Amino acid sequence: MTLPLARRVLEVEAEAIRSLIDRLDENFERAVRLVHECEGRVIVTGMGKSGIVCRKIAATLNSTGTPSLYLSPAEAVHGDLGMIVNGDVVVAVSNSGNTRELLLLVEPIKRLSAPMIAFLGNTESSLAESADVVLDVSVAQEACPMGLAPTASTTASLALGDALAMAVLEQKGFTEDDFRSLHPRGRLGFKLLRVEEVMHTDDEIPRVNGNTAMRDVVSEMSSKGLGVAGVVDDDGRILGVISDGDLRRQLQNNDGLLTNTATEGMTSNPVTVAPHEAATAALALMEQRKITALLVPDEAGKLVGVLHLHDLWRLGKYF
Repeated sequence: MTLPLARRVLEVEAEAIRSLIDRLDENFERAVRLVHECEGRVIVTGMGKSGIVCRKIAATLNSTGTPSLYLSPAEAVHGDLGMIVNGDVVVAVSNSGNTRELLLLVEPIKRLSAPMIAFLGNTESSLAESADVVLDVSVAQEACPMGLAPTASTTASLALGDALAMAVLEQKGFTEDDFRSLHPRGRLGFKLLRVEEVMHTDDEIPRVNGNTAMRDVVSEMSSKGLGVAGVVDDDGRILGVISDGDLRRQLQNNDGLLTNTATEGMTSNPVTVAPHEAATAALALMEQRKITALLVPDEAGKLVGVLHLHDLWRLGKYF
């Protein structure tokens, strides 16, 4: 019996979300404008299960560049109303639209001239009469077999909150770099890291000129410990690369390793990566080509960094 019930729950909740699509109208666009033009914070408020949904909506707004916070209606009427100030926008979430604690907030919110957007399951409710913008999140039925536990109704409110946050994100012109600045840690932070944030630079770069003796190339590679050396011309542009593997092959082939110059021992046209590329893309490239380091040139072809596989592996463990 469990699988049929689970499938029914998912079907009911999916339909609750699908039904919202045809209800999106100018009221939703007004809500987007209010949030986009908000000069303060977006205060999201609701009781019980709706309050939990409100916390998620506030978190999504925060992570996409819209300052937001959750306000418990019960705490608000006992002193936390000070969290709402001029310039804020209030988003109230209630299935019934007659939640007593929310209704007690209406007069103070009006006094502060804070516009109110209401996500309501009952558009004929007392809260609907007081809101500046009403968004209909009513559902045909709850997914609960008894029709009692908030299930489809909270799912609908959560989905509409996501839609609002994403629409505002687009209006703001919020970019991947903006997102990265708000997610410096975690898997998202690692995914959005750029090569230039991870690569070795300046004196950490093992580099030699084309006429450098291979004996000195080995010394440079050993002192920097990255397993490669970039071979550059007098202007710093990349000519080639010498890796530990190149050294081993030349020793095995008796190619006059210690009497050759760097130009004679290098691999021309090495695999490189641009500084602005995603570090995860560079990691995939190294794993694909079975190499442990990449030279990083600037737009003029000058060597500005070296990215090493082990640095990315270590970062991945801490993110």
